[in-house]
Amino acid sequence: MTKIVQAKHKIDRRLGVNLWGRPKSPMNTRKTRPGQHGQQQPKRSDYGTQLLAKQKLRGYYGRINERQFRRFFAEASRRRGDTSENLINLLERRVDALVYRAKIAPTIFAARQLVSHGHIQINGKKITIPSQLMEEGDILTVRQKSRTLPLILESLVSPERDLPDYIAVDDGGYRVIITRSPKLSDVPYPVQMEPNLVTEFYSR
Repeated sequence: MTKIVQAKHKIDRRLGVNLWGRPKSPMNTRKTRPGQHGQQQPKRSDYGTQLLAKQKLRGYYGRINERQFRRFFAEASRRRGDTSENLINLLERRVDALVYRAKIAPTIFAARQLVSHGHIQINGKKITIPSQLMEEGDILTVRQKSRTLPLILESLVSPERDLPDYIAVDDGGYRVIITRSPKLSDVPYPVQMEPNLVTEFYSR
């Protein structure tokens, strides 16, 4: 966990975007990529463009490891409908993603840690698996003894992010319901995501 926290903003300069739209991002002050040739605009092949799209999406959800991300894509491909939409739907229904979306945690990394440490319940049952998927109508709550954590209290009142339309929040922000299945157009990404290119990357 420590290694990721210390280096989590480095991905912004490597990808050339403020991935989470945060004021602490180095892209707010340095628009170039790292390295002595960082000021040069890279010439990317189709493969390079597809790889960049995959790295942005994978990084946004807390740098999900490649094996797990590939499993999500395989499940999205197996389901009926558009694979790109299915992939976003699966990623957004992860418990750590919903904790982040509901502003219970300031970052996706903090959301993952809250879940792993047992501060979150789903339908009244404590969970510790950040990748667990929520279903429409499921109720996510912050455990009673965890509601005084400074990290949660500060995050709930932060003006940094808005709540998406597919979740409903009450009980002071400590109770979250997923009201409908999220679509790509519903997700408030601070940068443009291109899951269609991710589909092309894995379909080569």
